[in-house]
Amino acid sequence: MRDHHRALIYTMLLVSGAASEIAEAELSVIGDIVRHLPVFHDFERDKLPGLLNDCAELLNRQDGVQETLNAIRTLLPTKLRETAYVIACDLVAADNTTTREELQVLDLLRRRLSIERLTAAAIERGAHARFQTL
Repeated sequence: MRDHHRALIYTMLLVSGAASEIAEAELSVIGDIVRHLPVFHDFERDKLPGLLNDCAELLNRQDGVQETLNAIRTLLPTKLRETAYVIACDLVAADNTTTREELQVLDLLRRRLSIERLTAAAIERGAHARFQTL
């Protein structure tokens, strides 16, 4: 397993855990992301439960959100920062319901990853469009 996999999985759990419970749609999107995104082509899927557990333990610490954001930034190559933000936005958009907590986590992530506001807005709009229903 590579550090960027850990960072991306931590990103997914951070965003998914922003609401009180992880929605089925979010779990489905996490599975799709790990199965289909090129960045995960060499990821050993049997490592996923351990990574999720590690991240959950980190998030449960007193300053867990900040520590998780720090870990994501440290482990993630600059080249994959926008990829992490795309993944985060897809998870928020997946259930067609966005909470204030999810928006706050996206803002924290955007700032920690140094994603420009216009770039972030374009990514957010794309995620919204991908998950739009009638």
